[in-house]
Amino acid sequence: QVQLVESGGGLVQAGNSLRLSCAASGRTISSNAVGWFRQAPGKEREFVAAISWGGASRSYADSVKGRFTISRDNAKNTVYLQMDSLKPEDTAVYYCATSPIRWLGSRSDFNYWGQGTQVTVSS
Repeated sequence: QVQLVESGGGLVQAGNSLRLSCAASGRTISSNAVGWFRQAPGKEREFVAAISWGGASRSYADSVKGRFTISRDNAKNTVYLQMDSLKPEDTAVYYCATSPIRWLGSRSDFNYWGQGTQVTVSS
């Protein structure tokens, strides 16, 4: 059974950057699409970004397009989310999740989740 562990969250000022990591253990995720989602207090979890198994396809929420970049290193069994120009509205718990499908399909395909990492952006 794969385990997903997110890291890299923290408290930053608006305009700064953070890089989140999603490290998998137990088995390889090199054949899985991987997504990042976030949930702010009092709000539903929302899609942030996703990447196909080889990295050729990437998808972003409109709210983060141009500021966030998703990438992966299959040799390290890790997926990253580079977050630049952070805004207070990016404050949330960020989760990574895997899909059993290699390519990007429905966001409901992501069905295995990590525990999350808190990102707080101060104004």
